[in-house]
Formats: sequence, C-alpha cells, structure tokens
Amino acid sequence: MTTVDSTDLIKLGHAFAEIMSSHDVSRLDEIKAPHYVNHNAFAEPGLEGSKKVLGAIIAGVPDLKVTAEDVFVSADGSRVVGRYRYEGTHTGNLLGYPATGKPFLMRSIDIWRVEGGRFVEHWDELNTLDVFIQIGAVPPPRQP
Repeated sequence: MTTVDSTDLIKLGHAFAEIMSSHDVSRLDEIKAPHYVNHNAFAEPGLEGSKKVLGAIIAGVPDLKVTAEDVFVSADGSRVVGRYRYEGTHTGNLLGYPATGKPFLMRSIDIWRVEGGRFVEHWDELNTLDVFIQIGAVPPPRQP
C-alpha cells in the first residue's frame, strides 16, 4: 500500500491558485498529468484543453488573482478539494463576452483525483452566472 503525504497534496491544491495568479498556464504541467480529464463544459479535453480555457480566462481578465480559501484531502488520499476565490477586472473577451471594464468576484469548488502526485481528473462548480451578472452580460434577477 502506498502512503500518501497529505501535506504534499494540500500544496498541490494551493499550487493551482498560485499558477492561476501567475498567469503562466505552461506551469499547469507541474500539477496536471498529460492524460488529464476535465469535466468542465468550458474546457476542451486533455491538459491542452485546460491550458487553452485558462489562457482565455486570463486574456479576458489580465489582473486575475486566485486565492485558495480552503484545501482538503480525502481520507484515502485520492482526492484534493479546494474552495477558491477569483477576483479581477473584465478588460478583455471573457468566454464570448466583450470587455466591460467591470470588476468581479467568483468562487469555485474544485475536486481533483490525484495519481502519482499530479491531478489526473477534475470536477468543479463555478459561479459563472454571478460573474455574468456582475459584468453586465446577464440582467440580475428581479427582486420580489
């Protein structure tokens, strides 16, 4: 049986935020396996698809800062779960929406399956509707 160092896995979850904030998507190779599977509707398959979507987000939000608010490891050491805060200003095309110059805040919850010290599979819940409301791409819900 292989022993998993939860400290290293927690560092992996924090490295995701650091890489996103550094805007260097090539560094994703440090934390994601070549056969990476991303279950996110915005991302094309594989590690290269992940790099492409993250690069597009950074292009739309060049001042993007990502903060890891919580990072946990599953009891069996096969999963890393993170709660992240994304902040930035929408100054470029963001997922098809032209720049508005408006700031936004978004939170996500990400779950990664880990093998060999790298992320191999990913699921997330993104609060994109809130982002689209903040940048004016979608009207806010009517108040009762």
